[in-house]
Amino acid sequence: MRKIDLKSQLGTAIRAKRNDLGISQEELADRAGLHRTYISDIERGARNLSLESIDKLATALQISIASLFFNADNPSHPPGNNGSPADSVDIVLVEDNENDAELALHAFREARLSNRIRHIHDGAEALDYVFCRNRYAGRYIDDRPQVILLDLNLPKVSGIEVLRQIKADDRTKSIHVIVLTVSQHDGDIAQCRKLGADTYIVKPVSFNNLSEVTAHLKLYWALLKNPSSMAA
Repeated sequence: MRKIDLKSQLGTAIRAKRNDLGISQEELADRAGLHRTYISDIERGARNLSLESIDKLATALQISIASLFFNADNPSHPPGNNGSPADSVDIVLVEDNENDAELALHAFREARLSNRIRHIHDGAEALDYVFCRNRYAGRYIDDRPQVILLDLNLPKVSGIEVLRQIKADDRTKSIHVIVLTVSQHDGDIAQCRKLGADTYIVKPVSFNNLSEVTAHLKLYWALLKNPSSMAA
């Protein structure tokens, strides 16, 4: 009989779901009331989990304990691949650099945005997500994100090509695309504007430049912020 390494499988399932939600280990730890190093050990399969910790993690990841164990037992089953509301997001962050991605997610938290955010790591997966292909075949293409933050220097498919395909398709061309660039003098910015990008942010993403872009796109904070924070 094949020995099942449940610790490793649970760690893989937790990491996959965390990435699916676009949150960092630090944010997951904060949501679950656990230590970040504890989360890191869990994802590496180096910790035995108590039932209490499993319950906290499932709650923080917005899934049931049964779903968490199902994903652990079926690692090839992509989380959120059934077209359910859990796969519906407002903002897609396409960024392969983990440090830059963490800074962007921190900026969202600092702005107290409660939007559903998906972090995608390469251009090929970004196109699969937007056009509902491969692992995202269960999504509905009409369920479009409001905004895509798109790095230009991506593996597999370049950011410019991702932008070109999104803006060339009638089903997706209305999506706001914000280009992430290392310099405001980047020669690709002009090409991105011609292709239909709304504007750009010079990395790293911060609360200030995120706020400026939000105003530029006329996206109302009332639609983006947590209602409880608006009353503060």
